[in-house]
Amino acid sequence: MNPKNFFAELQRRNVYKVAVAYGVVSWLLVQIATQVFPFFEIPNWVTRMVVILLLLGFPIALILAWAYELTPEGLKRTDEVDLKKSITRNTGRQLDFVIIGVLLAVIAVFVFQRFQFGKPSTPTVPEKSIAVLPFENLSEEKANAYFAEGIQDEILTRLSKIADLKVISRTSTQHYKSAPENLRDIARELGVAHIVEGSVQRSGDAVRVNVQLIKASNDSHLWADTFDRKLNDIFSVESEVAKAIADQLRAKLTGREEEVIAAKPTDNPEAYDAYLRGLAYTLKAANAHANSLAAQKYFREAVKLDRKFALSWALLSYNDSLGYITATLEPTSALRDEAQQAADTALSLQPNLGEALLAKGYYHYACLKDYDTAVHYFEQARPLLPNSSRIPEALAYVARRRGQWDRSESYFNDAERLDPRNVSILTSHATTDIALRRFTDAVRKLDQVLDITPDDMDTLALKAAAAQAEGDLPRAAALLNPLRPGADHSSALETQVYQAILERRPVPMIARLKEILATADPATEYLHGNLHFWLGWAEDVGGDRGAARESWRQARIELESCFKQQPDNFGLLGDLALTNMALGDKVAALALTQRAMAAIPIEKDALIGPFSVDVLARVAAQTGDPDRAIAALEKLLSIPYAGRLAENVPLTPALLRLDPMFDPLRRDPRFEKLVSSSASKASNKK
Repeated sequence: MNPKNFFAELQRRNVYKVAVAYGVVSWLLVQIATQVFPFFEIPNWVTRMVVILLLLGFPIALILAWAYELTPEGLKRTDEVDLKKSITRNTGRQLDFVIIGVLLAVIAVFVFQRFQFGKPSTPTVPEKSIAVLPFENLSEEKANAYFAEGIQDEILTRLSKIADLKVISRTSTQHYKSAPENLRDIARELGVAHIVEGSVQRSGDAVRVNVQLIKASNDSHLWADTFDRKLNDIFSVESEVAKAIADQLRAKLTGREEEVIAAKPTDNPEAYDAYLRGLAYTLKAANAHANSLAAQKYFREAVKLDRKFALSWALLSYNDSLGYITATLEPTSALRDEAQQAADTALSLQPNLGEALLAKGYYHYACLKDYDTAVHYFEQARPLLPNSSRIPEALAYVARRRGQWDRSESYFNDAERLDPRNVSILTSHATTDIALRRFTDAVRKLDQVLDITPDDMDTLALKAAAAQAEGDLPRAAALLNPLRPGADHSSALETQVYQAILERRPVPMIARLKEILATADPATEYLHGNLHFWLGWAEDVGGDRGAARESWRQARIELESCFKQQPDNFGLLGDLALTNMALGDKVAALALTQRAMAAIPIEKDALIGPFSVDVLARVAAQTGDPDRAIAALEKLLSIPYAGRLAENVPLTPALLRLDPMFDPLRRDPRFEKLVSSSASKASNKK
């Protein structure tokens, strides 16, 4: 057939018209399926099936268009239709048909996308999603609150190990009341369809647990039950509740998940009670020394009462490793060894315990800085803890140490989806933004934290540190002036002292530091060397050089003693270098700085590796080596990192302009160029 005749025949037989019409209608149906089906909670597989059927139908429609034509006399084979009449009819109506079809499709899609039956578009909430709110403590002894918290967390933990469910972590739910009135608002904030409420009443060894499952959209009660048990049979309640909720939500359980739900962690009621007490301290919002110490005490007690209590061994290890890296526990070799032994014991008792694998990974991350092995254990734990935000959170920490800033951001986002109101994750995400010098993004995250925990001292201090980095001292002062941190909030305290130093008005903070050091808890003595360094710096800026030297001498004694107990705490080398610099010992200061740089090079740790370069810049500036100081500063301003001083904020042009340590460089044109730069190269780097 002649090509010209072939295309004319396509037109006569309506193939063009059918192809255009089919495409328009198919596009409209796909848009409706993707926009409207989620509104009615229609499964995603239905949408995919619609697309597949439409694709398969396209060639069939073209074949039918070639073979048949709709005429006033009815459906006829195209060969039977008068050629002249067919062409006239087709050419007269084809354009109108296409234009009207396209306009109708566009209008319909606009309506569905924009208004969706009069409501704004909202994210789809999975039907099999749940949040377990804090259980109310109905016991006469209010000290039993830890017991109610523990029962809630154990039920939540069992549910969270079911991969077919989306379960929000307790760190996000703990900020709500036990039986709130605004369930719909809470469900929307957490991104879940169902809420679990409950209460616990304990009297001696008798326990009553009330639990109810509520569909948040209409406040309907799907299931409720009351359980009366003896203390040694409380595990059956936790298992029964988790199984009943899973059944109500029609969650599919694997054989392993059924075993996990029914598992009994210990046969010793006293050990379990100690475990619940330790657990309550790990669930507190503040990552403070007192909380870490109390959790450690009770987990140790639990495993002493039951040496086969794998879950308590795992949490003891995790608590020790977290305390080691954050210094909420004194980071000694003994603490590191206990973290290793506890993790190994948990794994030997239960090799497939997700919490044990997480603890082992965290030990390698926090205590050994062995990131490859840490990731190996985290990935092993991930399928066993499908709803745990701790896995992506830990992977985010590893990624930023490796300088994988984009990947770290992605992991933090994953963690926040699982745990949207976890202040620790939000704060850590903000500190990453600060390391990248994205201060606006960091403040936005910190404001989210303050919405959850208003007036939190450490969060306000971190916001103030961001303001300092941008050179906005009045805004920083407004945030810091109302705060009264003690030695247990050392970062907030240091930020206040740094503010006074940047303002060149340190006298009030000198008195405050002396008061704190005179009355500090002996358990925090390992922090005193750093505080004495800050006291000396404040006194020096205030003009009392003699008092400053005495404070620095005391700081050196305490820091050297600390380093003997904490030989792996290379941050102390930087503190010692700055202290020796302040005392005029240039040789010792540079030697300590070089030792720190060799211990944790930037190539090994992108987050804290630059610590020692920051120290080098300060030592060189103060000891008359401007070339080395400028070179170090140029390097620092070109990379993201966590800074050496208050709140670990990296150096910025604004801080160079304000910080007294860089006063000796102020007449150097190279330094002035750095100070006047509007932004560092790292500002736009992820």
